[in-house]
Amino acid sequence: MSQLLKTLPKKLMTAKPMMHKTSMDLNMATLTKCAPEILQAQSLVEVVLALGSNYQAEKYLPIARESLAALGEIRLSTAFQNPDFTATLEQPKPDYTNQCVHLALNTPMSLQQLQQTFKALEGNCNRRRQTKPNQVRRVTMDIDILMIKLATIENSLSKKLIFKSISDWIVMANRYPFKAHEIVGIEELTAFTD
Repeated sequence: MSQLLKTLPKKLMTAKPMMHKTSMDLNMATLTKCAPEILQAQSLVEVVLALGSNYQAEKYLPIARESLAALGEIRLSTAFQNPDFTATLEQPKPDYTNQCVHLALNTPMSLQQLQQTFKALEGNCNRRRQTKPNQVRRVTMDIDILMIKLATIENSLSKKLIFKSISDWIVMANRYPFKAHEIVGIEELTAFTD
C-alpha cells in the first residue's frame, strides 16, 4: 500500500468490498486527463467516485452506497476520516469522512446524466448548498467523479447492442491532482482481485 496511507489521520471504518468482474489495472502516470465539459455527451460504463460527508456520515454514506449499488456493481475502498483542508485556526471545520467507489453501470449513461443522477442523490441525502460567505458548510453527501471509462459498441450488426468499456481510464482534469485519501482509495480498488 502507498506511503500516503501513513499521512491519513485515522481509519474510521472498513467497508466490505463487493467483487466485480472488471479489472481496474491502471498506471496513474499514463492516464489521460480530460475536462468534463468535453465529455458531457459521451456514454460511460464505469466510474470511480469520491464520496465525502462532514455531517452525519454514518447515516448518509450507507444511503449513498445503497443508491449507487442500484445503478450497478460497486466496490468500496476503506472509509477514512480526514480534516477539512480549508479549516484554519480562526475558522475550524468538521472532519470529513471520505471513501472511493468503483461503479460498473448496469446500463451505459452519459456523463451529463450521471452528474444529474449524483446531484439528485446528494439531494436525497439532504444536501443543502450554503450561499453565505464564511459559513461552515454541513455537507451530508458530496459525490465527485474522479475517473471514467467510455463505452464502445462491440457488436453493431446485431439487433442487440453489446456495450463494452474502452480499456483506458480517463481522469477528470478538474479533480486532478487527486487528494491523498483519493489516491489511497484508488490504490485499494486496483488491488482487489477477481
